[in-house]
This record gives sequence, C-alpha cells and structure tokens, in this order.
Amino acid sequence: MAVPKRKHSNHRSGKRRANDGLKAPELQACPRCGTMKRSHVVCSTCGHYMGRTVVETE
Repeated sequence: MAVPKRKHSNHRSGKRRANDGLKAPELQACPRCGTMKRSHVVCSTCGHYMGRTVVETE
C-alpha cells in the first residue's frame, strides 16, 4: 500500500483546492432583446454591444 513519506504542506494542499471556489459566470439581461448574456460580451441573439450592432444576425 502506498503511503506518503512526508506530510503535504498547507501551500500544496491550497494549490490543489484552488479551483474549488469557481462559480458560474454572472449573467445580465440584454437591454435590447432581454435575453440573458454575460457582461462585456456581444449578445448572441441580437448581435448588439454597447448600443450598436456588432454582429449581423438573422
């Protein structure tokens, strides 16, 4: 049976647990079409960002 020779330091354990606190990105309603989108990202539904059309959608 494999047994560790030395104790892992707190720093090493903390590095392993660094991603445990990740959470889902916060969403905001698009002011033009109302769908939920991430902030500072072009809306995938209407193609608007900062009050102007950036991507043409159908």
